[in-house]
Amino acid sequence: MSLEHLSFETEAIRTQIGRSQYLEHSAPLFLTSSYVFEDAEDMRASFADEKDRNIYSRYSNPNTTEFIDKICKMEGAERGYAFASGMSAVFSTFAALLNAGDHIISSQSVFGSTQTMCNNILPKWNISTTYFKIDELDIIERLIQPNTKVIYAESPTNPAVDILDLERLGEIAAKHNLILIIDNCFATPYLQQPIKFGAHLVIHSATKLIDGQGRVLGGVTVGRADLMQKIYLFSRNTGPALSPFNAWILSKSLETLPVRVDKHCENALKVAEFLEQKDKVNMVKYPFLKSHPQYKLAKKQMKLGGNVVAFEIKGGIDAGRTFLNNIKLLSLSANLGDTRTIVTHPASTTHAKLAEEDRLKTGITGGLVRISVGLENVNDILSDLDQALR
Repeated sequence: MSLEHLSFETEAIRTQIGRSQYLEHSAPLFLTSSYVFEDAEDMRASFADEKDRNIYSRYSNPNTTEFIDKICKMEGAERGYAFASGMSAVFSTFAALLNAGDHIISSQSVFGSTQTMCNNILPKWNISTTYFKIDELDIIERLIQPNTKVIYAESPTNPAVDILDLERLGEIAAKHNLILIIDNCFATPYLQQPIKFGAHLVIHSATKLIDGQGRVLGGVTVGRADLMQKIYLFSRNTGPALSPFNAWILSKSLETLPVRVDKHCENALKVAEFLEQKDKVNMVKYPFLKSHPQYKLAKKQMKLGGNVVAFEIKGGIDAGRTFLNNIKLLSLSANLGDTRTIVTHPASTTHAKLAEEDRLKTGITGGLVRISVGLENVNDILSDLDQALR
């Protein structure tokens, strides 16, 4: 048996930091803010970056190191850094790589907080953003300016679960020497590895499916070593680091990621097929549903379709809110990727701060509902959705 090329599931379980003198089977928690040095020279060399060792848990910690190492192996990345939340990962990645006057080209279909950051926060430093629609990749090259540095996208998108052609984005980025950053949160590294398609950096909100049980916040960026060095130095000095406890939780969660996500996807496909038969539903979008506009592309890029289903209820925003008020078993929450099924109405919650015109451009109609399908018995999920629709 060769131990050089282990399967995804085995790497998720067997990638661990070295054992201590106690020979523990499971990696322990390292709840320490700092570390001691052998002598003055050891201390000097460590701070001069001549030694690869732990100095301060804002820089690195054995628990965060284990978590990062696992994600890097899963994504095929050279290096990574773990953050306190998904949005701290997004912001820190942009802030580390961009200078005043730089330009971003972004998919219009991104998380509401990401769009708010691009529209309202980054312009404070004269960093501008131009958006493209998910079905208009051909115009990206026309949007490139002399100061363009980054192409940014999510796939599948939040909340409408559209699929972008990652290979095409990679080709454009390579041709024009741009940095391609992909938010892979909805897919997880188990279902999709954007680096294989040309991405230079991959971002996750580990709060979602990576944790999988709604317990802790976390984020991670992984990718090319030279880019990650800039992100590391920025983050080391500005302090958005993931806590050791949360890193320990997330690393343990990765051990069960494949079996959890397999079941999430199985349930989600059944939910999508069920909703597609309902008269009160205008449309249903799920990447592995044959009616999805990018079904063939999803099958090419992803192992399975993920756990998020988007559908539009007839009757607009009032019908969407009424549907949520009729839910009895499932959870009303803005989170996703939990063991518990979660129902969200994006127009009045996660994307409420966007202008209606901007919401409609990304497919967020008044009646759009996002379901993060959990691990309950699928018949119980369907029963609650059915009675709420009726």
